[in-house]
Amino acid sequence: MKRLSRYRRHRAAGPFLLIAALLAIGTTFNVASATVKESITPMARTVAIEEGKEIFLKGCSSCHGLNAEGGAIAPSLIGVGAASVDFQVGTGRMPMADMSTQAMRKAPVYNAEETAALAEYVASLAPGPAIPTDAMLNYERDGSTAEGGELFRNNCAMCHNFAGQGGALTQGKYAPTLMGVEPKYIYESLITGPQSMPVFSDKTITPAEKLSLIKWIKAAEKEPNLGGATMGRIGPVTEGLVAWILGLGLLIAIAVWLTTKAR
Repeated sequence: MKRLSRYRRHRAAGPFLLIAALLAIGTTFNVASATVKESITPMARTVAIEEGKEIFLKGCSSCHGLNAEGGAIAPSLIGVGAASVDFQVGTGRMPMADMSTQAMRKAPVYNAEETAALAEYVASLAPGPAIPTDAMLNYERDGSTAEGGELFRNNCAMCHNFAGQGGALTQGKYAPTLMGVEPKYIYESLITGPQSMPVFSDKTITPAEKLSLIKWIKAAEKEPNLGGATMGRIGPVTEGLVAWILGLGLLIAIAVWLTTKAR
């Protein structure tokens, strides 16, 4: 004990303990990162990139260029990241026949494996937003419905309707409904900004706040329609206006019919 006490008072004891602590923290971080990292080998990634390149050359290069550099009718894909490809292809928006119109959500052309290969290929061209992992999408545990509602009203409601039902934009464009959209695709749309949507980086809306947004949208999906027909959930004024117009129209029609019969 005396020897230990003597070493503890040594001039080099402080720096030595600091270096040892830093090494221990670094080792722990590396081990923890290795356990959650995707279990894909460099060889498997290389195979996926080659497969994705083949799919790209067959189905995408006619619009986006042989090297994804873009063209007259389609933008460059260099730097858009895997998340953008996963969103556009996974939701069936791409590929599309007419690039002059807004891409609509439809049944995907490529399956999950082909979409993942395409995403790997585009991601290999230049750095860009990555596909969120399952650990990043645990909105039920990490999200706040109240915070998500406030974020939605401040950032999304002006385009997507205050209830996430979608709405019309300028020049024939529209903001699609968010009902029934997978959490992964909501997250990807936030970090990639597809079409008319702005990009919400992690500095604008943090990852935790993105999860709160998703949690609110999922809560809005389950909300019952206690007032009858929703009319796009614009509100009770719309429902009352429709009822008034239909009711008044029916009364006018009856009055005209009675007048005609009286003659």
